[in-house]
Amino acid sequence: MTEPNQPNPYGQQPYPQEGAPQQAYGQPYAQQPAQAYGQPTGPGRQAFAPDGTPASDKTILIAFLLAFFLGYLGIHRFYVGKIGTGILMILTVGGFGIWQLIDVIMLAVGAFKDKDGRKLVNWT
Repeated sequence: MTEPNQPNPYGQQPYPQEGAPQQAYGQPYAQQPAQAYGQPTGPGRQAFAPDGTPASDKTILIAFLLAFFLGYLGIHRFYVGKIGTGILMILTVGGFGIWQLIDVIMLAVGAFKDKDGRKLVNWT
């Protein structure tokens, strides 16, 4: 095996990898450190709700639009991971419209939670 500073005996030029250091053969892959739970995942995103509980990674805008236009099918509940209640909303046509209306109001005031009990606090 050749050293990095020695020319390759086969006359091949090494392929440069932009942005990532080249790893030696047989060495474990260097992974990026995992982001801590509850840390912001994008610019301007809140990691915690105003009451101090962790915030959901789902956005209010998408859930609100799904609830407003397809709420009678419970699509917004599938989006936040609430599969069981999503199926119930399909079977009852959005709780005969009442359940859909309640979910739209809860989304608008910021009280809606995902399947893990985390509030949806980020609009985008």
